[in-house]
Amino acid sequence: MKIRLFLTSVALLGTVALSAQIVVDPSLAVGPVKPMHGVNNGPLKAGKSQTRGNFDDYCAAHIPFARTHDAAFCSSYGGEHTVDITAIFPDFDKDPDDPASYDFTMTDGYLKTIREAGTEVFYRLGQKIEHGEKKYGIMPPPDFLKWAVICEHHIIRHYNEGWAGGYHWNIRYWEIWNEPDLDARNDAWKVNPRTWGGSPEQFFAFYSLAAKHLKYCFPDLKIGGPAIAGDEKWAERFLCHLQKNRVPLDFFSWHSYAVKPESVSAKADRIRALLDKYGYTDAESILNEWNYVKGWSDEYLYSVRAMNSIKGASFIVSVMQDCQDKPVDALMYYDARIGTSFNALFDFYTLKPTSCYYPFYAWSKLARCGQQVAVSGVDDPELHVTAARDDKGRLGILVTRYTDDNNVVASKPVSLTLKGMQIGEAVGHLTDADHLFTEVPVQISDDTLHFRLEPTAFLYLTLVP
Repeated sequence: MKIRLFLTSVALLGTVALSAQIVVDPSLAVGPVKPMHGVNNGPLKAGKSQTRGNFDDYCAAHIPFARTHDAAFCSSYGGEHTVDITAIFPDFDKDPDDPASYDFTMTDGYLKTIREAGTEVFYRLGQKIEHGEKKYGIMPPPDFLKWAVICEHHIIRHYNEGWAGGYHWNIRYWEIWNEPDLDARNDAWKVNPRTWGGSPEQFFAFYSLAAKHLKYCFPDLKIGGPAIAGDEKWAERFLCHLQKNRVPLDFFSWHSYAVKPESVSAKADRIRALLDKYGYTDAESILNEWNYVKGWSDEYLYSVRAMNSIKGASFIVSVMQDCQDKPVDALMYYDARIGTSFNALFDFYTLKPTSCYYPFYAWSKLARCGQQVAVSGVDDPELHVTAARDDKGRLGILVTRYTDDNNVVASKPVSLTLKGMQIGEAVGHLTDADHLFTEVPVQISDDTLHFRLEPTAFLYLTLVP
């Protein structure tokens, strides 16, 4: 169904009276628009032997960060020869000071493509997840200090200081490991670990040594982690250990898979409270894996279908909007990796943008406005509204309707009033089951916009005084 934006009239007054009454105040700034549109992994350029690629569309979304986790699953990025410590330093017995011990080739090319897209690399130091029976890289390193020296001398120095024919890219964020808590409950790590094949205590010792060493070597870089899967009790034990041992922490990374945006944003509150409790008040809170997931067993296939639909797209926007107003500093969606069903941004076969790409595209427009402004009157839990203005007074407004209830089918009227702003020009772009960021006409009654949204849909409005 097409969106209906209409002038108020006597015939429509009854309908309008039932709509949400939202007020945007362009004069009241509330802070910067945060980088909520980061992702895991980078784009693919179309090569001479293949015509598929998503580089131009990836660039157009102005993705702020690309976390490199699980890049080694993607043959287009270099596969098993990419990013992971065991890929770059394949023989742990070799000399970490010898450039011949390292294989940077595929990772160099992969990171170059990310940077050429205008995206900042967020480098995960560690290993991809391992679901197989045999484990290759997730067991505790035999020498924690040597592992840290491999990262220091020579991965970080290769990319930031030119070591071994490297670069001067000033990659700022270096994350130690990924989801060490995933199999911690009931000692599941003893049976079939997927991300850390040791005890929590082993990880705490490993992380502490690595973080201290890297922060000593690179005081101006951001060293953090550990990208927890979600066990908040484990996280508290981890932070308590760090505090007792005076371990530096520039950022704390965490993951969340859910079906309700408020579940994600409520977790952001709890993570911030934990960081503050243990004295890490200046540490950034970074959610760098998240997506729509209803369940990991019986409901997994449903989840994959939903995350790749307009429901998934509306969920994405709603999470961005909720987290914009919560104490979380950046989001990185999982995943933009080529060839995974969790990459809902680009069609699996053609790599063309889907409805789930346009939340990132829309947020980039909002971010370029720069300054978030106040919104009030959003009393409907299905509605999410975020507004921002640029230095010329132009306004971007993102309005989303999201519900996880498949029984909700009716469109909903929305009224949006602008406080103290006369509109000279207004353009709307709609994404729903029938539209992909399609321009739609916007009609205004005085200082108020009236429109309808389907149960899962979002509208980006550009308003010029």
